[in-house]
Parts: sequence; C-alpha cells; structure tokens
Amino acid sequence: MARVAIEAKRAGDALRQSEDRLRLVIDTIPTMVWSLLPDGAVDFVNQRWLEYTGLSLQEALADSMRTVHPEDAPRVMEKWRTDMAVGEQCEYELRLRRADGEYRWVLVRTVPLRDEQGNIVKWYGTAVDIEDRKRALQEIHALKDRLQMENLALKEEVVQASMFEEIIGSSEALNRVLAHVTRVAPTDSTVLIKGETGTGKELVARAIHRLSRRSGRAFVLVNCAAIPPALIASELFGHEKGAFTGATQRRLGRFELADGGTIFLDEVGELPAETQSALLRVLQEREFERVGGSQPISVDVRVLAATNRDLKAGVDAGSFRLDLFYRLNVFPLQVPSLRERVEDIPVLAEYFAQRYAAKARKNIRRIEKPTLELLQAYPWPGNVRELQNVIERAAILCDGDTLSVDESWLQHESLTGGAGSATLAASLADQEREMIESALAESRGRVSGPSGAAARLGIARSTLESKIRSLRIDKHRFKSS
Repeated sequence: MARVAIEAKRAGDALRQSEDRLRLVIDTIPTMVWSLLPDGAVDFVNQRWLEYTGLSLQEALADSMRTVHPEDAPRVMEKWRTDMAVGEQCEYELRLRRADGEYRWVLVRTVPLRDEQGNIVKWYGTAVDIEDRKRALQEIHALKDRLQMENLALKEEVVQASMFEEIIGSSEALNRVLAHVTRVAPTDSTVLIKGETGTGKELVARAIHRLSRRSGRAFVLVNCAAIPPALIASELFGHEKGAFTGATQRRLGRFELADGGTIFLDEVGELPAETQSALLRVLQEREFERVGGSQPISVDVRVLAATNRDLKAGVDAGSFRLDLFYRLNVFPLQVPSLRERVEDIPVLAEYFAQRYAAKARKNIRRIEKPTLELLQAYPWPGNVRELQNVIERAAILCDGDTLSVDESWLQHESLTGGAGSATLAASLADQEREMIESALAESRGRVSGPSGAAARLGIARSTLESKIRSLRIDKHRFKSS
C-alpha cells in the first residue's frame, strides 16, 4: 500500500509539474489566451491578457467585455452569440483597451473543443495585437490612394501635353481652340470645325473623339469632296443588293461602321442636296435607310463636320440647306490660320525638322536664325500643311546638323498657287501691316496695357509682338510721334 501511495504521489507531482510548465508556457507566450465554458462564461485568462488589459484576474473573469471599445461591443456580442449557436470556430477584429488606456486593434480567434459525442465542452480563444499592422495597411492604402491620385494627375498632364497629337503650339489663338475642344469633347454635341485648308481640322476632330466617351469605338473619316456625288449616299448609308448597276451585294455604309463611335465629315459643304436631306434625318432622328432599302436603321453616332467654305453663304446661294446648317453648327470651332499664330512657327518647324530628320536618319540639331525669320515673315497660304512640306524638303536636302530653307522655295510655292494666291497673300500682309502701324501710332508705340496697340486691335500682346517681328515693323519709331 505504501508503495502504491508513493507512486500515486509521484504521478501527482509529475502532473502538477507538467501543468505548471504548461501554465508557464501559456502565461509567457506573446499572445492573449483564454478559455470559456460551453455557455460562454470566462473561466481562464493567461498572464499576458492581464498585463495587456491591466485588469485583475477577478475583474477579467467577472466581465471580460469591459475592455472592448463601446462601438465594437454590440457587434462582437452579436457575432459571438451566433458563433456559439452554430458551434464553429470564428475570427473577427475589435478594439481592446490596453492598460495605458489606448484602444488598439486585436485579431480574435475562438475554437470549440468537443467530446466524443460531439458536445462542446470548452471554448479556447486567442487575441493578437494587430494595431501596428492595421496602421501599416492604412498607410499603404493611403499611399496607394495618393499614388493613384498622382498617377491620375500625371495622366492628365500627359493627356494635356499629348492629346492633340500633331497640333503643336502654344499661341493664344490655338489655346482658345484647344480649350473649347476639352469642353465639348465629353458631350455628344455636333461640332462644326471651320478653317482654311491645311490648318489641321482633321487633327482637331480626332482630338475631340479621343477625349470623348466614344474614344474606345471607331473614328470614321469621310472626305465628302473626294467621293463622286452619285456615290456619296451609298458611301455614307450603304446600299442593298441590286440598288443600282454594280450593287451585287449588300454593303454597309460609313454611318453603320461608326455606330457607337464618331463620324467625321470633312468638306461637308460639298454634299449634294439629296444627301444633305438624308444627313439631316440622321441628325434629327438618329436613323437612315440604305440606298435601295426601305427599312429604317437606327445608329448611335456622334457627327463632327469640317469645312473651309462659308456654309452661310452656301445657304444664301441655295446650295446648302439652312436646317442642316443649324444642325451642324451646334458648336462651331474656328481653327486659326498659321498667319494668325505666327509665334507657333518656330516650334512647328522644329517639330517637323526632327520628325523628318528621324525618317531620313539625319542628325539635325537646329534651324538657322535667318530661316526662322523667313518662315515667320511668310504668309503661308497653305498653312501648316505647306510649312510641313517646306520643312520636309529642307530636311531631305540638309547635309549637316543645321536646317535651312531657301527663300526661292517660298516664292516658288506662292507662284505655283497662281498669281491670285500670291497677290492675295501680299495684300493680306500689307493690310495687316497697315492696321498694326496705325494702332502703334495711336498708342505711341505702346503694345500692352488698356490703351496699347494690342488692346486696340483686340489681340493678345504676345500675338502682336510676333506679328511685329514677322512683318519687321519698327515699333520704336512710333514712340516720338
């Protein structure tokens, strides 16, 4: 008997030592640990829990929820009751008041212990402080949001810098047009782009499309002046099989191809009368019929149109429908001629020089000063397109790193346009010179200010300064008059 008692004592000592070691482990691990009875009453918390919360063992066992943030307590209790009823392990986050009074986020996990019959006999839980992790995540999210905003801002800057492709320049006249482009592009309004040949009306139309909500869909270009009048209706609206001789199968028109996107009608003033009527129907009712067909076809197309003609004069002459003019002229845009944006000529010349130098595999680094002065003095009846052709020619003939233009090229270009073109260009330059000199005389050589020549002429100071340089006017001689 004595031997049995000794062995029992040894076993008891070993069990207590094992429990002490387990308790030491549970109390020293860097995690808050507790256990609950099947009904949810707390029956054990480890030392880490007491140190973290600052509660005594009695306080913790009596009310374990006293350190939970008041805003989190109702949510936590509701979730805990649901989890107890289901009897499954759960996980949630809550704010717990630390011994120093600071509420910190902790991650709570609880798991049930079941007997052989599947009944819950205990709940075990852990809580890990995740405040630092939460703050780091918040900082990461804040940084991510900031980077997204900066990325959007950068994209906007890139768009502002490159959205107009080859519309190069920073003159006030050009900037006014581009400002209107950014305003009208997000709408679905019809835009009538007016301007002389070679000013870049198609580029303006493409910029409007690219900045619109339709940018992911088709941009369909139709040059109305390049299509024979007898075929323009078929080109725009398509035709049915057998509609006319040679119509061996059904053909979709440009409007159907542009459905959901944008159609650009260049030289819209060249449309014949019957096609004008069909276009008016599309603008009014968003539908049309194929040539030789009778079934209305609905389309969702934004219409952009361009012309170098005076459509109002066409209306007066009876060659253009008044109602169509009003439908097209919802938002008119006047693209300035190159002589109205003289200050853009150097940067345009530089752009074209680099472009054609790259194509020719040449290293053109600069444009000689006399050439720039010559380019700014020339009236450019062919506008940007003519300048582009001249620079391309110069790049081809350039042997060194400095580009130059022969003055005879410009005179030749002017003469090839006919005597009328040369006379008109000279006449315009003379009239412009006369108006500027008159304004300078009235303002005693002053360019800027309320009473300056720029204000009298109704143009920007920088524009007037460029014109004075290009026309080689000596503004200082008016100061003494």
